[in-house]
Amino acid sequence: MRGVLRWFAVLCVVAFVVVVCAFSLRRALAPAPLQSSLSRTAASTAAPVAPDFNDSFGDGTPDFLRLHDAADRAAFRGWFTLLSEAQYYRQKLPFEIDDCAALLRFSYREALRRHDSAWLSTMSLPVLPGSGEVHQYRYPHTPLGAAIFRVRDGSFASEDLNDGAFAEFADAKTLWRDDTYSVGRNLSQARPGDLLFFRQSDDHTTYHAMIFIGASQLELGRDQYFVYHTGPQGKQPGEIRRLTVAELMNFPDARWRPVASNPAFLGVYRWNILRGDQ
Repeated sequence: MRGVLRWFAVLCVVAFVVVVCAFSLRRALAPAPLQSSLSRTAASTAAPVAPDFNDSFGDGTPDFLRLHDAADRAAFRGWFTLLSEAQYYRQKLPFEIDDCAALLRFSYREALRRHDSAWLSTMSLPVLPGSGEVHQYRYPHTPLGAAIFRVRDGSFASEDLNDGAFAEFADAKTLWRDDTYSVGRNLSQARPGDLLFFRQSDDHTTYHAMIFIGASQLELGRDQYFVYHTGPQGKQPGEIRRLTVAELMNFPDARWRPVASNPAFLGVYRWNILRGDQ
């Protein structure tokens, strides 16, 4: 009889353990309370932060395109001037470089690329700038894709992203009017990577640009240089020239001298993406 009672007690204990385990498992598998479930859902489906469409300077360039970090701005200047000057040494120019604006577009775009070994193999650069890489974005994966040049007057608005306000091509006049800003008409205000713009001809419709590269990255010396493409000359395709500051200031044709007394000289200009880099 005592053996039966002993087994009965054991069975009772086992049954109790089974019930407790079943209850605990049910609680673990049960849905979370409505409030905590909604909280988790809300957290996982939070709306993304809207892009910043500000245009702090009202120049048509959105703030998200400007290079905000000083190191990025220095890197852009280093690559832009090196690429511009390097074309002066090339025996055969890239097909697209056929006038002054094309040289600006080419150097601007390529300065923003990822400069990996594949890219370097196409450029045949004798040296690399010591200023590093632009990290904020890389062409063509910019906030505007490949269409990085403003081609319409006015401040930036969100609608500009899809209505043709930006393009891959811009002529010299458009680059002067919509993609750069004036820093004055005194050459002493120019920094490497800045531009000189001129407006020639009697009807003031011919625009020309030069790039101030400062000291050469390809030659030793103290001279400061400008680089530009002449544009087509008659039936000839034109060429890239490099002049020292002294040579340009004393250029035989006074219309090309960058002095305040020259009405054809529009002044020294800086890219909008460098705005604030004073």
